[in-house]
Amino acid sequence: MRIANHHVSRITAFLLLVEFAVAVAAVYLGAVIRFFDKHSLYLPQSDKFLLSALAFAASIIFSMSALGMYQINYREGLRNTFLRLMPSFALGFGIITLVFYLLPELYFGRGILGLVMIFAAIMILAARGLIFKFSEVGLLKSRILFLGSGALAKECRELAMNNIAYHQYDVVGFVPLAGEECKVPESALIPQTENLALLAQRLNVGEIVVSVQNRRGGQFPLQELLDCKLVGVKVIDAAAFIEREACQIRVESLQPGWLVFGDGFNQSFLRKFGKQSFDLIVSALIFAITLPIMLATALLIFIEDQGPIFYKQERVGKNGRTYMVLKFRSMGSDAEKSGKPQWATNNDPRVTRIGKIIRKLRIDELPQIINVLKGEMSFVGPRPERPFFVDQLCKEVPFYNMRHSIKPGITGMAQVRYAYGASVEDSVQKLQYDLYYVKNNSLFLDALILIETVQVVLLGKGAR
Repeated sequence: MRIANHHVSRITAFLLLVEFAVAVAAVYLGAVIRFFDKHSLYLPQSDKFLLSALAFAASIIFSMSALGMYQINYREGLRNTFLRLMPSFALGFGIITLVFYLLPELYFGRGILGLVMIFAAIMILAARGLIFKFSEVGLLKSRILFLGSGALAKECRELAMNNIAYHQYDVVGFVPLAGEECKVPESALIPQTENLALLAQRLNVGEIVVSVQNRRGGQFPLQELLDCKLVGVKVIDAAAFIEREACQIRVESLQPGWLVFGDGFNQSFLRKFGKQSFDLIVSALIFAITLPIMLATALLIFIEDQGPIFYKQERVGKNGRTYMVLKFRSMGSDAEKSGKPQWATNNDPRVTRIGKIIRKLRIDELPQIINVLKGEMSFVGPRPERPFFVDQLCKEVPFYNMRHSIKPGITGMAQVRYAYGASVEDSVQKLQYDLYYVKNNSLFLDALILIETVQVVLLGKGAR
């Protein structure tokens, strides 16, 4: 399903709603058990208690989302799910405790809270256990057929077979076209001896992925694909399939016409106004929350080597305009004494002791909030790059300049889905996430990226 242009697994959305309801129910169950009386049944009915239950459920769901619990892996089993659930509940406990401190009228007591945490964990594990059981018997699988057997079909097959986080697919096979080099197992080929629509119905196929690079000439069965749609079989382009499953737009197989005539790239006044408001509110809030951390960081940087606290560097922003990005200095003052820009590396010797910590926790990025407040950046968007590397990448990577059609961000799709970019190859991978964001950006997607950023910061993912 699509929410504000972003592809969301129906199973993930359903599980989130179920677990939110389960968390609310756990609060009421905890209250009933805590005040159980054999002569009468205690049922809390006040609006305040309902708000308390909703606050608890929101805290738990946010914590689970932030620590990646909705990046579902059907093969991990209940034991690993339980081990992943415990840190989420610990974070959730901290958040709900803060909520009770700020809004004491919502507090429902330690006795109830202890029972609620236990009941919520058990019920959420049970809900996930049912999902895993359904997946084992194949009830959640979708039967798909690929039209084509070349390199693009191979890439789509690997994505369908390895994507255990959101969908499970039963790959029926591949219908080859004449003149195309076979890149998939020959055992998976299905010779087309009948109309494609009849073949799809006979094989009980729900979706056909058109994974053919060259669609010119009389060999491409356009009329048969139309027949498939008319009998209820979904037909999807390989680029759209990759976009849906990987949240990427693959540059090597991308056709400009698909970008021109497809959905997305919303740059309306309403979208711009909403994003600017979102940036200002989030930036001001995070600045207020992290101000003590930033003051402590500035002091530690100065104590370590008495050098400059902040580091300014020219970056490329919207429409190719340059600006000076502001960061906490995490490298020595002579990090680029040769005068030539260079990629960061693992265990980079230029990084200071304090720098290693603040880069791991992404604290060095916090001063960029000032760039956001000045209107040079957004809070969420493609990460800005230096002009030296932009000139290089625009020559080597197709469509690279498209990422400059919107403001760069402190965090972004590539930052939460891919490791630190330190080469042209890494930049291509990150660009594919950035193109997805540029095409499908919305306040909903911005909120999801911010939630995933919490996981990146807490677990130190991708830092160098």
